[in-house]
Amino acid sequence: MSFDEDDRVVLHDKHSEFDGETGTITQTMESMFGDTTYTISFEDGQEAGVPEDALEEAADEDVVEDEEADADDA
Repeated sequence: MSFDEDDRVVLHDKHSEFDGETGTITQTMESMFGDTTYTISFEDGQEAGVPEDALEEAADEDVVEDEEADADDA
């Protein structure tokens, strides 16, 4: 599955400080080998060069929870 900018995704990378967090794709990049990597923006930073197999589409409840948390912070 490929992703587009502004898609909400969950990162699965045990070496990342954002492992398990939901973020928004801010950029897609294609390597000369045809592989696509992504830059994901999170509330506390971003992660660049993320391969497609480390991402999962965010469930609707993940998006709602993030929006509710943002509203609580305001």
